[in-house]
Amino acid sequence: MPIYEYKCSKCKNEFEAVQKFSDAPILQCPTCGGPVKKLISRSAFHLKGSGWYLTDYAKKNSPSESKAESESSTPVSTDKSGSSSDSD
Repeated sequence: MPIYEYKCSKCKNEFEAVQKFSDAPILQCPTCGGPVKKLISRSAFHLKGSGWYLTDYAKKNSPSESKAESESSTPVSTDKSGSSSDSD
């Protein structure tokens, strides 16, 4: 169940309430009985398991990538001795 945050307009008291989605919002402060307003807060969650960016795609050098990079970075030797045409 989600945790909702509320703030009282009268006494500035901030409090949390665990409520279902279908529950009606709280209208009165439990401390002074004044009107309250629902706050928008950040949610905290962490994506775990395979298929998420942190575990699968963030790796800079996977074995297949490093092999492909090493093959493409090796210089190609060209034999110019047979192709040169020097006239004597």
